[in-house]
Amino acid sequence: MLAQLIWLTLLAAVLILLPIAPGLRRSYPYAWWCLIGYPVTVIRVRLTWRRLTTNLGLAVAKRPGRALLGDLVVRGDPLKPIPPRLGVPKLRRGGLDVKVRLHPGQVPEHFLSAAEALTHAWRVHAVRLFTDERGFVTLSALAWDPLRAPVVPYQLKQRVLRAVVGLLEDGRAWVIDFRRAPHWLIVGATRSGKSTLIASLVKELAPQRVALFGIDLKGGMELSLFEDRLSALASTRTEAARLLAELVAETEARMQLCRSVGARSIWDLPAKLRKLPVVVIVDEVAELYLMATREDKAEVGEISTNLLRLAQLGAALGIHLVIAGQRVGSDLGPGVTALRAQLAGRICHRVSDAGTAEMALGDLSKDALEAAQRITLAEQGVAITADTDGQWLRARSIHVTPDQARRAARKYACLAPAWPGLHVDEPTEGVYL
Repeated sequence: MLAQLIWLTLLAAVLILLPIAPGLRRSYPYAWWCLIGYPVTVIRVRLTWRRLTTNLGLAVAKRPGRALLGDLVVRGDPLKPIPPRLGVPKLRRGGLDVKVRLHPGQVPEHFLSAAEALTHAWRVHAVRLFTDERGFVTLSALAWDPLRAPVVPYQLKQRVLRAVVGLLEDGRAWVIDFRRAPHWLIVGATRSGKSTLIASLVKELAPQRVALFGIDLKGGMELSLFEDRLSALASTRTEAARLLAELVAETEARMQLCRSVGARSIWDLPAKLRKLPVVVIVDEVAELYLMATREDKAEVGEISTNLLRLAQLGAALGIHLVIAGQRVGSDLGPGVTALRAQLAGRICHRVSDAGTAEMALGDLSKDALEAAQRITLAEQGVAITADTDGQWLRARSIHVTPDQARRAARKYACLAPAWPGLHVDEPTEGVYL
């Protein structure tokens, strides 16, 4: 009786709100989903579940659809098949999650093949499948395309070296976490969204106790927006070689410090000895490897070696790389291929040549590579992202304007440590803000 009263109350509230639904959906989509979209979808899920699972072959009868008639085995359709048990649909930002208990003999792939049918029956944008518990699957319905205009919810607590830069195609926040994947490769053609992603990343890292360094051989045009927050910005190859050599020396000093106290990483050091984490952003990495004369060969070799050393040794020592470029291919030399192997985080926007996409995603997944090559000119900011878990998803970064990036850099310029001088004097701010 109580359940019926709740459903009737919910239905009455929906009928009252229906006249204002179109305007509410346009102006305040999340409010519309909570007040109207979610209740209506829950009702639709409940009403269609039995018929859907029966038509899709997901409902199972208690007895098999066969019987013994004399000496013959007669087969037919089972009567009154029982649908998988449906949990309570839980409200989420721009969607809902509902847990389903599998029948014996069923596997998640059975529901994966039915996702398109569920999408049409529930009249939502998409239905995704998650398996986080044996014997159950979670169906996640999205009310609209989260990549159309990504808006990331405000976060009360922020972790150092963790940046929310956009939304994934399943509605979750797109996070670049350097503690999980210490180094990242970002590729993308002109106007594909690569620069916007870097701006979003720096804007998120700016208020954190992190030392930021930039290498931009396009005269500093891209990274100069953040120069107030950067501890150093190298705009020529000679400056880049000197900066990388100094960072390698800093890595070796941290290595000796960890060894002297028996620590395996800077995070295991006592708070008074802990060093600030460092993030080095390299834009247009191909410029570092181009050689016009024989004199360039020694400098390029030094840069290549130091970048590789930072990638190999930096993770445990709090030194992280973000390598970005329009074109990153094996034709740049074996140093680039060796460096790519150390970059666990991969992000591929629309690219102009297949070799760049192959460099970013080819060693991870053929499906991811094909998806990256299908990104169109109209999908600016859309990318394929993959990290240490081996999974890949479509994602889109938040649009950060140059003025927003510049204001963030100026606001937190006081947090940029002088170079050298990365020692933390405050023992309480080492890991979390």
